[in-house]
Amino acid sequence: MALTLLRHTTPDVAPGTCYGRSDLALATSFPDEAEIVLSGLPRIDRIVSSPLSRCAQLADFVGARSGLKVVQDDRLVEMDFGKWEMQAWGNLPRHELDAWASDFLHARPHEGESVAMLTARTQDAITEFNQPGSHTLVVTHAGVIKAVFAALGGHHHYRSSVAFGGHITLLEHSRRPDAT
Repeated sequence: MALTLLRHTTPDVAPGTCYGRSDLALATSFPDEAEIVLSGLPRIDRIVSSPLSRCAQLADFVGARSGLKVVQDDRLVEMDFGKWEMQAWGNLPRHELDAWASDFLHARPHEGESVAMLTARTQDAITEFNQPGSHTLVVTHAGVIKAVFAALGGHHHYRSSVAFGGHITLLEHSRRPDAT
């Protein structure tokens, strides 16, 4: 089995904005970015996507070009940042950020989802997508991709990043990510 984790392309949002589950449109550069994404993807057998439009639009684009149906899965949505959603990171209360940093996995000062909750639902989804003899494209968000890394190799992977439109392929026999 193989899984390719693909991050959505550039969203139409101001830099420095905290957005998780907020449903954002994609930047006007989407057609060009999507063509670049498509040209770099490995052969896939199925597509599973976050239902948020920034992922669904890219998944539908890849699906239309590859002749594959897209299945949406709520477990692939980005982390819920609660009251922090759509706020500038620089304007968030310092004491709340400090509380989150002091217990990164379990704190929920934003009243949304904890990192541990994100990791649990992500791990559940990825385990289900692990089907022998298939290659699944998972169109999702940076937080979900980091949660997969964390589930495979420890929570220090939450410091990793994947560019907009970037993908990582996980091969069952190696369990090592191959980032592009």
